[in-house]
Amino acid sequence: MTTPSPTPILLQPNASPRTHASTIAPERMAHDGRVRAVVEAVLPAVDAGRFAVKCVAGEPFVVTAHCFTDGHDVLRVMLCWRADDATAPVEVPMVATGNDEWRASFLPPASGRYYYTVTAWVDSFDSWRRELVRRVDPEDICIAARVGAIEIAAAAHRAEGEDQAALVEWAQALEDEALAAGAVQSAERATKATALKALALDSDRAELIARYPDRRHEFRYPTEFPLVADRERARYSTWYELFPRSTSPVPGAHGTLRDVENRLPAIAAMGFDVLYFPPIHPIGRVQRKGKNNALTAQPGDVGSPWAIGAAEGGHKAILPELGTAEDFRRLVGEARRHGLEIALDIAFQCAPDHPYVEQHPDWFRWRPDGTVQYAENPPKKYQDIYPFNFECDDWQGLWTELKSVFEHWIGEGVHIFRVDNPHTKAFPFWEWVITEIKRNHPDVLFLAEAFTRPKVMHGLAKRGFSQSYTYYTWRNTKEELTAYFIELSSGPGKDYFRPNVWPNTPDILNEHLHGGEPAVFMSRLVLAATLAASYGIYGPAYELLEHDPREPGSEEYLHSEKYQLRHWDHDRPDNLRDFITRVNHIRRENPALHSDNSLRFLSIDNNALIAYAKRSPDGRNTVVTVVNLDPHNAQSGWVNLSAAWVAGAEAAEEESAALAPAPAERWQMHDLLSNQRFVWQGDWHFVQLDPHRVPAHVFLVRRHVRREHDFDFFE
Repeated sequence: MTTPSPTPILLQPNASPRTHASTIAPERMAHDGRVRAVVEAVLPAVDAGRFAVKCVAGEPFVVTAHCFTDGHDVLRVMLCWRADDATAPVEVPMVATGNDEWRASFLPPASGRYYYTVTAWVDSFDSWRRELVRRVDPEDICIAARVGAIEIAAAAHRAEGEDQAALVEWAQALEDEALAAGAVQSAERATKATALKALALDSDRAELIARYPDRRHEFRYPTEFPLVADRERARYSTWYELFPRSTSPVPGAHGTLRDVENRLPAIAAMGFDVLYFPPIHPIGRVQRKGKNNALTAQPGDVGSPWAIGAAEGGHKAILPELGTAEDFRRLVGEARRHGLEIALDIAFQCAPDHPYVEQHPDWFRWRPDGTVQYAENPPKKYQDIYPFNFECDDWQGLWTELKSVFEHWIGEGVHIFRVDNPHTKAFPFWEWVITEIKRNHPDVLFLAEAFTRPKVMHGLAKRGFSQSYTYYTWRNTKEELTAYFIELSSGPGKDYFRPNVWPNTPDILNEHLHGGEPAVFMSRLVLAATLAASYGIYGPAYELLEHDPREPGSEEYLHSEKYQLRHWDHDRPDNLRDFITRVNHIRRENPALHSDNSLRFLSIDNNALIAYAKRSPDGRNTVVTVVNLDPHNAQSGWVNLSAAWVAGAEAAEEESAALAPAPAERWQMHDLLSNQRFVWQGDWHFVQLDPHRVPAHVFLVRRHVRREHDFDFFE
């Protein structure tokens, strides 16, 4: 038999497809019908990409896509991401995880805005290669090798330089060897076909061709999804609130920013990283409120800090009694030296004598009697506060001026803002101003103080707020806490709503605290600090168990610091300073408590006890918390914590699951509050908590590793 002469396949012209008269009008064709890859969903996404997902810069951001194609061809899927100011995306190969789901991640390198999407195509070369692996008939192998030679030659057209030469050589070798194998007798053909198959499946050359895929018929998901990467403090933060005017060491004297400086070491020592002030601006004198929110102020009454503005200035000025701009800048620097950030309250409202009222009367609503409409929430009236009219004709001028308030304080060194009642201001304004501020100052964070309806709270988070207040203050039973924190940690809002939980605020003295029992204050603190990665306290009041309401059933404090100076004796023997310090130290030392999405509630057979666990992303740190919700009685029960979960074997969906060790026979539970240690075995474990001692366990789980000389070792 004569061996056919080898043909240089790269010189073969492409075959022209047979043409047919189209029976489908071009305008009715959805897209190029040769595009066979399907990308059905890209996750996470907030409202189909209308709003940004949130993440932390420098940490892996995981994207999942639902992708498939017809038949059994091989699909290639790429995650495409870019920074806001970049045009060319970075591509990351996605990995199939089963059920047509694909996964990949990338690390946003710095705080800022990013975009991501997914593209996919049918990989004709890998499809051919996968089929060739299964072929055993020599004649089939020879034919398939010639098909592969055409695929490789096509890739060579897309390559350059040495790569192109190597692919041309490979394609020609396949064509030549396939023709040669086809020209010999069957026995010898089988031997040649085996060698031919090995040549075709050369893995090194396959890696080379992967650099030059045929993406003419790729499908790119039509939406670029926005992503906001914040710094770590957006995910994990510990807040302490105080009124600077109440920091004087002299009872009855007005505190100053220099007095606040003297408090910095103690606040830092307690483990807080954010020091938050209510408004520090001049306070209006017209319609000033008196003590306990009295309508008429008496001589010497200092008024509410939220009644902003007077002859001395408005939102960019500092109350003269507190100090100067230079004092403030010094305080910001000293706080930073102690590991603290200053957070300022931004309340976009005015006292009647705020300069804006005279300079921009059109920014307010005027009543028929010629007076400005003050704030109301019937039957409550706030005669000392004028809200802005976001429907005024000069709304653009109003927006620009309010944006300049943020810019002023950023210039003074503030990068965290707690925004007062944002749900009472226009939502388009927040979306615009937060986007604008973060474009130039991506490290700035915004906390939304909005105790309002769920959809409104979520709407604010979607529009850019970095963190949000929650309903935690009113969630007290085991059922309420469990349902609410499952919603926060794993519900639809987990991709954009970052909770910041507070057991008290200057506005909220929950009835649960009215009895003043230390066990209640301690248990509520532990719950806040371990259920949520970000929490805060209205500090002096919480430290000193402040619990008297203005009247029975009220959530207002008696002698509220909102309307008068207070003197706090931080050295009082019944203070909770040491307990708060211990809890915050535990938070800081355990990465499991630095995020919310690993929260898992545990079964426990007593409704007066609540138990839950958190695990760090790398699986190396696990914390189990048990809290007694009964402040009066010791409670005991059996909690379910399986050995399999402790060993990590339960996380089958995680990439590391295959490497998880076998379930531990025993493990040590180190109570970080009491420093006691217990060894647990099996799945059910007995706990007992006396609220008159410590109402909670916060266990660090240490796995058993070996036994030597009758001593157990744990890590």
